[in-house]
Amino acid sequence: MMIDKSKNGYTVIIANGEFPVHKHPKECIKNASYTICLDGALKATLKNNINPNIVIGDGDSISEMLKEEYAHLLHLFTDQDTNDLTKAINYCINKGFNKIKIVAATGKREDHTLGNISLLLEYMHKVEVEMITDYGIFTPIVSTTKFKSAIGQQVSIFNIDNSPITSHNLKYPLKNLVLDNLWKGTLNESMGGYFTIETKGRTLVYRTFEVKTK
Repeated sequence: MMIDKSKNGYTVIIANGEFPVHKHPKECIKNASYTICLDGALKATLKNNINPNIVIGDGDSISEMLKEEYAHLLHLFTDQDTNDLTKAINYCINKGFNKIKIVAATGKREDHTLGNISLLLEYMHKVEVEMITDYGIFTPIVSTTKFKSAIGQQVSIFNIDNSPITSHNLKYPLKNLVLDNLWKGTLNESMGGYFTIETKGRTLVYRTFEVKTK
């Protein structure tokens, strides 16, 4: 299969969380140039009439029947030092797939959800990556970044390096504020068609799909 490595082409990774129902993550899967499915997500992926290009994992989360039927797509990695999502990211890096969108990585278990979200801050140093959920988008940044937005779009900011954060065009301005607890940068709102976050530390920016109306 020819892979679109242009500016608009991207690889989607379907993780083993709750399968998406919102139109945005579903469209993300539909429009991907290449689809990777984690082995534990294969059953749900096929149930939703999606045929992945490859299935990646350690083989612990897939039935023997599916393992046999889809052996031609299955790439098993026995390394237990990384989770299946990281195995898929490393596969992308090795193949030169530098633009990645992750779906179905939240839900089911809170510990897996938190772990998957936090891993974005590691992946960002090697690939361009975002996580799309049923409710919004997580984007990792490490420098000043301008985001397209809309009036009333809800925004939350998480920084793990205790680096000062400054915002522009948010309802509740941040000025050289250290977000030393996860709640401190949450529940903000965009004031218009864009907002900007200034940072020099590892930061996650979350934007909801829905906009808050009065």
